[in-house]
Amino acid sequence: MAVWFTSDTHFGHAGALGRFARPFDGVAAMDAAMIDRWNDRVRPEDEVWHLGDFALRHGPERMRDILDALNGTKRLIAGNNDGPPTKRLPGWAEVADYAEVRAEDGTLLILGHYAFRTWNGMYKGAWNLHGHSHGQLKGMTRQVDVGVDVWDFRPVTFAEIKARFTRRRKPAAG
Repeated sequence: MAVWFTSDTHFGHAGALGRFARPFDGVAAMDAAMIDRWNDRVRPEDEVWHLGDFALRHGPERMRDILDALNGTKRLIAGNNDGPPTKRLPGWAEVADYAEVRAEDGTLLILGHYAFRTWNGMYKGAWNLHGHSHGQLKGMTRQVDVGVDVWDFRPVTFAEIKARFTRRRKPAAG
């Protein structure tokens, strides 16, 4: 079983196309592409932490259909756009405002919709995974935006996050 992270899918939100420069020809194309990209990576037995802002402008039935179409056991860390209809969807295995979980390598991961200024274990190797900023906020050490606008509109594993973070911080040779 793999564990995945994502955020800010904004299924149904036409405003996300322009505001975040999403490369889709409309809401239906965006929704379909993100469902396909999710399911290309996530297997039914996998776990996915969605760190908020699942959908906007879709009614409960359409949101349920989208959630049901996505592979994996899905857990929601609620974002500012996740109202009661989103939180009540029966497809969530868990709904919370915050979570602390361990990655496969034992690293403590602090999950929230918003980027934290400080977090539990910050100086002991813990990472803060978040959404909300759509790649527009410079992160701190071991702080990563897992939103779809940063990760090619698909979920990402902690190993991928760590690899990208490590590559960016390697000193130049010579």
